[in-house]
Parts: sequence; C-alpha cells; structure tokens
Amino acid sequence: MHVPDGFIDAPTSAVTGVVAAAAVAVSLRGARRELDERTAPLAGLVAAFIFAVQMLNFPVAAGTSGHLLGGALAAILVGPYTGVLCVSVVLLMQGILFADGGLTALGVNITNMAIVTTVVAYAVFRLLVKVLPRGRRSITVASFAAALLSVPAAALAFTLMFAVGGTTDVSLGKVLTAMVGVHVLIGLGEATITALTVGAVVAVRPDLVYGARDLRQRLRLRVNGELVDAPAAEPAPVAARSPRKIWAVGLVTSLVLAGFVSFYASASPDGLEKVAADHGIDKKAEDHAVADSPLADYGVKDVTDARLSGGLAGVIGVGVTVVAGSAVFWAVRRRRAAGPADVSPASTSGA
Repeated sequence: MHVPDGFIDAPTSAVTGVVAAAAVAVSLRGARRELDERTAPLAGLVAAFIFAVQMLNFPVAAGTSGHLLGGALAAILVGPYTGVLCVSVVLLMQGILFADGGLTALGVNITNMAIVTTVVAYAVFRLLVKVLPRGRRSITVASFAAALLSVPAAALAFTLMFAVGGTTDVSLGKVLTAMVGVHVLIGLGEATITALTVGAVVAVRPDLVYGARDLRQRLRLRVNGELVDAPAAEPAPVAARSPRKIWAVGLVTSLVLAGFVSFYASASPDGLEKVAADHGIDKKAEDHAVADSPLADYGVKDVTDARLSGGLAGVIGVGVTVVAGSAVFWAVRRRRAAGPADVSPASTSGA
C-alpha cells in the first residue's frame, strides 16, 4: 500500500498533502486529550511495533503478499488521534530512511494508511463495542472486524485517488476489482494480528488500551432492596501502575520481529505492487529521491550478508521510530500539561 512517486499526478498529490497536513494538525490537538502519564510512553512503542510488523510480509495469494497497515491497531490501543500520528511517524521514517513510499506521495500514503484506516477502524470498533456484550472478548471481536474493514477501505481510497490523478490509462473497474479483492485477503491478516495484539494487552493491562476504557463496570450494591452504584474507587498511584513492563516486553518483541523474524517474511510483491505490475499502473513510476540511502530497501549499505543487513536495518528502524515517536508524544503530553487548565500565580497577580 506504500504508493511510490509517479503513480499519482502532482496536483492530486498536493491536495492529499494538504489533507494529510490538516489531519496531522487536528490529531496533534486531539492527542492531548487521549494521552496521559500512562499511555504517552506507550504511543511511541506502538509506532515502533507497527514499523516492525510491517516488515513481516505474509503470503495471501499466488505470488502476492501483504503486511500490516496498523491504523486499526494504533487507534484501539492509544486512540484515533494518536493513532493517526503513530502511523504517520512510521510512514515518515520509512520514506526518508528506507526509500519505502514516495516522498511526493507522502500525502497520499498518510491519507490512505493513516487517516482512512484509523477513521474507518475506530468507527467500526466503537459501533461494535456498543452493540456487543461488555467484556474482553467483545473488544477482541470488535478489533478483528475493525481491522478487517479498514484495509479494503484504504484500497478503495487509493482507487479513488487513482481515478482523479492516475498517471496511466488503466480501466478504473479493473483497478477497483483487483485492489479491493486482494486487500480483503490482506485484511484477514491485518485483523488477525490486530485482534491477537489487542487481546494480549487487554488480558494483562486493560487500563492501557484506549478502546477498553469503558470495559470496567462500576460495582453495584443492594441498599434497602435497591441496587445503587458504589462510590468510585480511588485510582492506584501512578508508580504502582507503571507500564514499564509492558513497554519493555513490547520493545524487545519489536526488535526481535524486525531484526530476526523479518528475514523469513514473504519476498512476493505486496498487494499494490502486484496490481500495479499486472495492470500497468507502474509504467510511470519514478525512482525514489533517497534511493541511495544507506538503509534503502531495508538493508544496510556495504553489509554483504543479507540476513545481517536486513536485521540491522530492522533494529535501526525500530530504534529510530520509537525515539521519534516518543519525542512527538512527549511534546504533545507536555502541551497538555501546560494547557489552559494550568494557571500560574503570575497569570492571576493582576486580578
């Protein structure tokens, strides 16, 4: 789904760039309400985990592979606004360091992979959570369905962009059928990864899952024959509920996936690459602006051993993404702490 330079014309790319920039600006403000002292450190980890899992292409059909997009996973774990930022950070790191996804197509990719997937997934997730019985199993089921639908939604969004600004003369019906068809299959893989990850975190720390914050039910007591809500319990001290263990396990898992497991990923072209090659969409594809990057194509330049080269590139990518993501979310968290609610003595001295 990483669109390279040349697939979409300059005017359409510029418009999607404006849309992406506006969405990121809105998400920066919205993320202030989603991030707190417990979840802010985890948002950078979610971005790094998405980067790592995106290196694990899985086969979906003859000669075709797919990988996680991550919008559904990020939205459910850390919130929709923060989710848009997580996937955007990943796409930025991939485009600049690894020559994956065109730089002029960055707006296209953020719109497809960060905005569309996150909005669709979180809308489906919230709808299902409201109608399904309360419980952890419902969170997992809703996560599966939300992720499943988010992937063909992104494929449909690309098809619409191609209809407006495609650089090759290809039947729109063929593009639509091929893109949505293969990405429904990829969506099954996305749904499985998302449901397993969300389910694992909910099982041990449901308080850290944004989409499960309404899961806990207030205790009800019978008083004089009537059921009344018990007083809300005081939250445990932050230190006692530190998510450090989850953070450490998540980081190690991301490093292992990117540094070792990625070597065994499918080498077949992903859904967009396969459709582009089969239908001639890639006729006007352009070389990446940073194709000579030391980390281009997820390998370290001058390291001849393929396994070592790919593993080092994956580890570097996880490290850079977790640092960049953590810096963004730390800054957003600080802006929340210093927001309008923070009134200093100096600001009231003249009253």
